[in-house]
Amino acid sequence: MKPDTFIFDMDGLLIDSEPLWEEAGAELLREFDIELTTEQYQSSTGLRTREWITHWFSFFGIDIRFGDDAVDRIVNKAIGKIDSHGVMMPGVLEIFEFLHERNFTIGLATSSPMSLVDVVVNKLGIRPYLHTATSAEDLPYGKPHPEVYLSCARELNKHPIQCICFEDSFNGMIAAKAARMKCVVVPAPVFQQQLKWNAADLQLKSLLDFGEKELHLLLS
Repeated sequence: MKPDTFIFDMDGLLIDSEPLWEEAGAELLREFDIELTTEQYQSSTGLRTREWITHWFSFFGIDIRFGDDAVDRIVNKAIGKIDSHGVMMPGVLEIFEFLHERNFTIGLATSSPMSLVDVVVNKLGIRPYLHTATSAEDLPYGKPHPEVYLSCARELNKHPIQCICFEDSFNGMIAAKAARMKCVVVPAPVFQQQLKWNAADLQLKSLLDFGEKELHLLLS
């Protein structure tokens, strides 16, 4: 059973939204006199917003009763920032067209809420390429649990081993591999030399680097 389906993460891979998510989160945590280091923020990249809030509220001893309001405010801040300032990552349209021309099935699986998915998909103009888009927002588990990838495969009527995932985060890579899918990682430049990416099936500097050679390696 050869792979015939590609599933893409969204934030940080298709749109340069991670700095805007970080900005939204930082603004919220600053109200509680908390500043995350870059390393702390990177360690929680790929988590759903509620899990992100629960993690850092617990870490810093903030009353979780403020959690629901914090989640809503971060999501609303992030959507506004991404809608206004989000920039498409290099190679997005090129790789979608490349796969579309070869009749591959294409899906999207993200930790972000569907309200943001709609904003990003419309902003990037990629809706015609997508066969489905799934969010971990209302699933029992988010990344690094594989559920969102398995859910996307089910919606596409595909077996997990037919799917190849593209990710930019470590939590996302773990989710894809746990789903028994091949995984291509495109880490942020500052993190590209980290050995943890060796668990991926392929590492790229940019989506622009994906072509016939890379496709053959993944399908062989």
